[in-house]
Formats: sequence, C-alpha cells, structure tokens
Amino acid sequence: MGEYQYYEFVAIDRPLTHDEQAELRAISTRALITPTRFVNHYEWGDLKADPRRLVERYFDAFLYLANWGTRRLTFRLPAEAFGRSTTAVVEQYLVGDYSTAWTTGGHVIIDLVAEDDAGYDEEWLDGSGLLASIVPVRAELMTGDLRLLYLAWLLAVQNREVDEDEFEPPVPRGLGQLSAALSAVAEFLRINADLLAVAAERSAPAGVDDTLTELSNWLAQLPAESKDVLLLRVAWPRRRAAADAARRACRPGR
Repeated sequence: MGEYQYYEFVAIDRPLTHDEQAELRAISTRALITPTRFVNHYEWGDLKADPRRLVERYFDAFLYLANWGTRRLTFRLPAEAFGRSTTAVVEQYLVGDYSTAWTTGGHVIIDLVAEDDAGYDEEWLDGSGLLASIVPVRAELMTGDLRLLYLAWLLAVQNREVDEDEFEPPVPRGLGQLSAALSAVAEFLRINADLLAVAAERSAPAGVDDTLTELSNWLAQLPAESKDVLLLRVAWPRRRAAADAARRACRPGR
C-alpha cells in the first residue's frame, strides 16, 4: 500500500484575500485554493509548509489524515471567546504532547493529534468531507460549550499522559448527548467509546437552563467593547424596522 496524506484548511471568520491566495499558491501549484479553503493530498512527497504556521496566519480550522495512522485537528479561535481567563480555561483540559494549545496574534489555537501505532490506517483513505462534518464544534466552543476541550482531555488520558492521581478538569454537561460534530470528532480521533461512556455517566444532562447559564457566564467574561458589538448587531435591524414602520404610518392617506 502506498502513502496517502490529506490536508484541508478552512477560513471561517474572514475570506482569504487575493494576495493571500497567491502566497498559498506559491506553496502548492496543484492544491485547491479558494477564498475559504486550501485542500491537497499527496501519494508521494509532502506539504512544503508548516500547518501550524498556516493556521496561525490564514485559517480557522485544519484537518490532516495519513494512512499510516496519524490524524490531526486544529482550531483557531478569537482569544476573547474564552473571556479574560483564556489560558486558565484551556490549559486545564489540554495536557500532554497530543492535546496542546497556544496563543498568537489575538487567537488561541487548539491542536489535537491521534496516532495509531498498529500501522496503516485502513479506514477513511479519502479525507474529503470530513472537516465539513467536524467544523461546527468551533462555533459550539465559542458559545461556551467545553465538551470539545473535555474530549481533548480524554485523548490525553487515552494516550496515558494523565496520571491516575492527577486533577481532573470540570466535567461539562451533555457528554452523553454529543452533537453530530462532536461525535465526528470523537470518531476521527479514535477516542475510546468505553472511556467516553464512563465520562458521560458523570456528566449532567444538557438542558435549556444549562445553556442559558453557560451563555450568561460567557457574556459576563466578554470585554465591554465586544458586548457593544453584539448588542448593535441585534438592535440595529429591529431599530431600522421600527423606523421604516413609522415612516409608512406617516404617509398621506393613512
């Protein structure tokens, strides 16, 4: 069996400029490059760039798959997504060499790697479409849902990078009710189903009240300027609609 490596990067928060696309084209002449994606696969050779640096500069999500067993997911999020305690929130879940995080340029980057020591990976030899099913977890995390971070901690446990007497981070609600995207993450990273089931037994069910509480806590940590932006996005359409209605009511003949 020959080698197979699949790389897919996605830009979510803003599209790539023409200059940025040209910079990426200089890295690969055969990749699929659009304002929102960079996709390439190799049956020989390798990507002539460091994926970490590409995520830091251009992209918000990255998936890598190799048929010798390596699987990798990387997400870039605005640092304010975690409020003022970004480092404390993330570092309590991401430990070891395969679940890591760092901050750069106003972003926090989460990097998760799964290795298969058994040899060649017979599953999913084509990586196409995998990232699309996974990328919604980024939005979930940005609204205060910490289940992705807990899956990262379980990955460290599975890799025997967590001592039995080591502190366990808070268990988020809803581990027994994973979203489709979180389930795809667990499957892609080969997180042991029994390990996840044990964790789910200690996780309270997710509910509407829990979601509101998490959202309230997230809002409380946001800087004032970020709150102002969110309020303007909500209030402006309503204010404009009310003004339009008032103008219509004042027209002659009404």
